[in-house]
Amino acid sequence: MGRSVVLAGAARCPCCQLQPRWCICDAIPPVDTAVRVHVFIHRHEHGKPSSTGRLVARVVNGASASIYQRQSRFFPAAAFPTESLAADRELWILHPTGAPLPAAATETTTAARGRPQILLLDATWRQAGEMLRSVEGLGRCVRLPESTAEPSRFWLRHQAEPTHVSTAEAVMGVFRGLGETAAAERLRLHFELHVYAMLLARGRRELAARYLGGSPLSDALPGFLAEFHARRAD
Repeated sequence: MGRSVVLAGAARCPCCQLQPRWCICDAIPPVDTAVRVHVFIHRHEHGKPSSTGRLVARVVNGASASIYQRQSRFFPAAAFPTESLAADRELWILHPTGAPLPAAATETTTAARGRPQILLLDATWRQAGEMLRSVEGLGRCVRLPESTAEPSRFWLRHQAEPTHVSTAEAVMGVFRGLGETAAAERLRLHFELHVYAMLLARGRRELAARYLGGSPLSDALPGFLAEFHARRAD
């Protein structure tokens, strides 16, 4: 088994959380979308390099991020900052208990109402339920249609169910549902590079090789991957 390079106290890029010489921040251009994206990150999730909520906030142009803190005797509750919401856009709060994603990708709907804004609850499934209660009433709670569910490619963590997806994968589903296929595919590349690089950083070389074999990264980023692997060999 390879040696993990994500070591306690090791210097990391403040954005991608990898060691600076293996930084992946400039590998892919940012994601352009007409959808306004807000990420509400649980404080326990915020400190994890594997967080895909942080990834979304970093790579999607115009995305905002804030940290959720549950009320305790040591910490005051951190409510979602409603001032970051756009008053002229409908808010969709993404959660598995919501109604099916509205069919909002038609030209008529788009022209009449514009693109929505989405609020993502970046946390474990249990924590997301708690967070949902803190934002109830701010918008419409929606979920991805089951017909589009695919096994998660988030190989950094065990999923209780094959169709449980990461925050970034959920955003891809929303983009596809709204007809923003270019944004969905660009975000997929960011997501898959994030997972692949983190697997290598953990010393999971064989698993990383298998992951790359089923990924579009080799075709989309041959030059960057060659340079990235050369940096790892130094």
